[in-house]
Amino acid sequence: MKNKLDKSFGPVGSFAGIIVFFAGIGSLYFSWFSLILVLIGAFMGFTYSSTEIDFERKRVRFLNNLFGIIKVGVWMNVKPDMKIGITKSRKIWKTYSRGNRELDITNEDYRLVLYNSSGKKIMPIKKVDNLNSAKMDLETICRQLEIKSK
Repeated sequence: MKNKLDKSFGPVGSFAGIIVFFAGIGSLYFSWFSLILVLIGAFMGFTYSSTEIDFERKRVRFLNNLFGIIKVGVWMNVKPDMKIGITKSRKIWKTYSRGNRELDITNEDYRLVLYNSSGKKIMPIKKVDNLNSAKMDLETICRQLEIKSK
């Protein structure tokens, strides 16, 4: 099971990266130097974080998907004394307009988080929009991994 979490550079950085990417592609005909723009834009625009859950082998891994395709992460075995809980996440991305006005982009969601036996957060497992969906997914994932909820 694959779960996309967040864009690594936020919504503003990701949008700027996509603009730089297409500007680099548009100017490739004129200069080979624009290949650098394509690489930087692709990295900023398409890099995101995610998690993978392997229910058969009872393991999870947190991934950074570089350029949107290169997966970087290490598998971690889920032990029977681990737990999964629900936390509310609120991220605020700030940017400034040309008129020096502050623009805030707020993302609120619920995260299913894996905890170790002593109750310390290990990693987020899934991002869900509302609490009811989070509770249903928590029950399903706990049952499939054969661990308890927090």
